[in-house]
Amino acid sequence: MSKPTDIRVVEAAVYFLPISFRVPLKFGPETVTSAVCLRVRLKVEDRQGKQAEGWGETPLSVSWVWPSTLSVSERARRMEAFSMRVAGLLVSSGLQGHPMELGHDFQHQHLMPALEAENAAAGGAAMPYLGALVAFSAFDIAVHDAFGQLLGRDVYTSYNAEFMSRDLSAYLEPETGSGISFGGRYPADFLTSEAQKVLPVWHLVGGVDALEKSDLTGSEPDDGYPVLLDDWIKRDGLRCLKVKLRGTDAAWDYERMVRIGRIGFANDVRWLSADFNCTVKDPAYVNEIMDRLLRDEPEIYARTLYVEQPFPYDLEANQIDVRSVSARKPLFLDESAHDWEFVRLGRRLGWSGVALKTCKTQTGALLSLCWAKAHGMPLMVQDLTNPMLAMIPHVKLAAHAGTIQGVECNAMQFYPAESLAEEKVHPGLFKRRNGVVDLSSIQGAGFGYRIDEIQRTLPEAALKC
Repeated sequence: MSKPTDIRVVEAAVYFLPISFRVPLKFGPETVTSAVCLRVRLKVEDRQGKQAEGWGETPLSVSWVWPSTLSVSERARRMEAFSMRVAGLLVSSGLQGHPMELGHDFQHQHLMPALEAENAAAGGAAMPYLGALVAFSAFDIAVHDAFGQLLGRDVYTSYNAEFMSRDLSAYLEPETGSGISFGGRYPADFLTSEAQKVLPVWHLVGGVDALEKSDLTGSEPDDGYPVLLDDWIKRDGLRCLKVKLRGTDAAWDYERMVRIGRIGFANDVRWLSADFNCTVKDPAYVNEIMDRLLRDEPEIYARTLYVEQPFPYDLEANQIDVRSVSARKPLFLDESAHDWEFVRLGRRLGWSGVALKTCKTQTGALLSLCWAKAHGMPLMVQDLTNPMLAMIPHVKLAAHAGTIQGVECNAMQFYPAESLAEEKVHPGLFKRRNGVVDLSSIQGAGFGYRIDEIQRTLPEAALKC
């Protein structure tokens, strides 16, 4: 089957935008001070020869996607090179269809062979599949945006039978014995009937962030933005704090939760979450911290809304029974949730819910959303410190997903100046106020970037094909 609106990618341009952090961000065992953002411009063509352009962007957050003893610079170089390989493959693939079909087929037919070729050529440490997904995600997002531009409508209005040739049964399999069927169902059936225009926003408290004056070292920036936690809370009206923990030092993790909880609650914060970033090997580690909080700090325990990804993200190689953790608090997959099949495996192991990320592709996020919702799993939408254009598909996903509590947005903490051009057009997205982000400026076709209004000068393209 085919639709006259089916598209193929006919041109691609790749840009790398370097980013400097105003304060360090700790990812598990690594502390990051800079990054590169991958921006992609694609031209697509439908079956009638009509063309349109779309844009996609994602930070190549190597410390998150690729834990390794290789230097950050070497991992970043390889991810950039892989991104350019993906651009050529996408144009030459000849794949045609709805963006969901294109994204799915490219991942299954081209992405893994490309990753295998990349790793064989590089030798040494292998880039994981999550790294390949993040590199491809900017292209996938751009395909979705271009499709909306071609139609002259919000791309979220296209996830239905009018434009898709395949229903969800072509992509998803229900859990055995569940009685669930994806036949005749489309992503639109699992999205909120009306997207939210205002979302509660989560602030990330990094592992090396200063909480109080006693934590200051004198090296902090004096750039007009807050440094201390209570200053952030007061300025942005924050009500939700995501706490980065070590996962290797239970005493430190417990104390960190207590300190942040006390500072937050004194300033009207309502919710906490605990993020261990894949560093825990034994459920007992998390259970003991949660049990101690329940016993000694019951309010902090009660207001810890969920626990995020304590265990190694290679779920197949680390099939840990986590039911004892999820019996205490909702336990959300993040790094492990590459696609719906990993969500299914996680559910079998006892995970409660899924933290969606557009950096694992728009296509994959929507398929995971549909599988999770069909099987009663709650959702969150988590940040990859998304700046600039990357912010917009991220918050739109949250607005349409129906999360348990808003969306995480932390680029304004770590590199707010990088998004000033976008902020002029979308002030409510890049300035958190009264504990929310405001999506009302997102308008028009595709993802509603309003890119023609954004006065950003791009560097010379690293690749055009």
